[in-house]
Amino acid sequence: MATTLYDKLWNAHEVSQDSDGLSVLYIDRQMLHDVSSPQAFAMLRDRQIDIHRPLTHIAVADHAVPTRDRTIPIANEATRNQVELLAQNARSTGVPYVDLNDSRHGIVHIMGPELGFTLPGMTMVCGDSHTSTHGAFGALAFGIGSSESACVLATQTLRMRRSKSMRVTVAGRMNPGVTAKDVILHLIGVLGAGGGTGYVIEYAGPVVRSMSMSERMTLCNMTIEAGSRAGLVAPDETTFEYLKGRAYAPKDQDWDTAVAWWSTLVSDVGARFDREITIDGLEIKPQVTWGTSPDQVMAIDSVVPDPATMGPVEAQKTARALEYMGIAAGSRITDLTIDHVFIGSCTNGRLEDLRAAAAVLRDRQIAPGVQMLVVPGSDAVKIQAEAEGLDQIFISAGSRWENAGCSLCVAMNGELVDPGQRCASTTNRNFEGRQGPGARTHLMSPAMAAASAVAGRICDPRNLES
Repeated sequence: MATTLYDKLWNAHEVSQDSDGLSVLYIDRQMLHDVSSPQAFAMLRDRQIDIHRPLTHIAVADHAVPTRDRTIPIANEATRNQVELLAQNARSTGVPYVDLNDSRHGIVHIMGPELGFTLPGMTMVCGDSHTSTHGAFGALAFGIGSSESACVLATQTLRMRRSKSMRVTVAGRMNPGVTAKDVILHLIGVLGAGGGTGYVIEYAGPVVRSMSMSERMTLCNMTIEAGSRAGLVAPDETTFEYLKGRAYAPKDQDWDTAVAWWSTLVSDVGARFDREITIDGLEIKPQVTWGTSPDQVMAIDSVVPDPATMGPVEAQKTARALEYMGIAAGSRITDLTIDHVFIGSCTNGRLEDLRAAAAVLRDRQIAPGVQMLVVPGSDAVKIQAEAEGLDQIFISAGSRWENAGCSLCVAMNGELVDPGQRCASTTNRNFEGRQGPGARTHLMSPAMAAASAVAGRICDPRNLES
């Protein structure tokens, strides 16, 4: 019988199924970070339970870590204790720990793929919703809670219910200046914030096939913003080329064996999906959010929606978002001035993202009054970016250049947008208060964020004046 990629992954890991439809699913690998893991380790200690397979996990502090000076101790006591607790928990249980000063350090969803800890065909979990990022490699990856994390530490399994399957085909090609961030924002606008609830989404079609691994990771990263816990892209030569030679990847004959199996991880011709969506790549324009949910998004040449044209429920939601964001219905988004620009996060903190932003900023200056912050997604990204001189482009333009971490994406360690101020951000969430109390966040691609920094207002990078 023709089978979807999701079903192949699920079937390969299903240990058993109860009469109520819940399955016991084997989990290959787990990533642990500083914010979500303390409770999981504490649960095991309280019950005097050992970790079943310590080497199938990896721990790194990324959310709460300061991204400025790493040569001095962490000043904030709560943050310092949080990071130290993760290190103690990992070392006392035999879980590999990546220290802040380790050259492998980074945001967990960027570091994992860089190490080859993320591999096709695996089930992967982490106490973070954007674990969906790793689905770009053909891995079934999703976020879990602290009690579930403890269960995986103790048993290497989870009790779950199988999801429905959705295939999103991006047909044709993309116009110049359109990025993977624009594709996923457009899709979230089509589906709505809950349109993917109950589904695992597989991305397919020529546009997706032509994407780099960095672009595919951006696509899968924001799958959660449409309500789906997991996104998938079938592995191919682009995947294999990215993974070959990485620390946790198979070596020598094991590599050939792995690639032979990975190559079978595709949805069969004729496989049935519960829902199919096709999007014409040429219809997608550069996207930017106007509201307080990722699905409140529009093409940059459109006008802000008017609640008067909507039904009661949607009108109320829209009116609230517009009030919070300080935007008038019917206005042009490109007329909005900005105060902050943030380039980074597990969505757009990879080397390709920094290259795209630097290409816009080269030989240009940030507009007066705009504060710009660039935070690489990992130390490996930072080192390579500096080797290419990208850091000097950012600094010369007037930006701050810092160390790897989640930073302004989650408003940690004093990295905040002041109340009422507006931020052009390459992150994944624009909820009320996400980047600080009263902060107004507009999600966009790295190129658009850089162009907006130069223009001092939200700006289509294709129209940036010299």
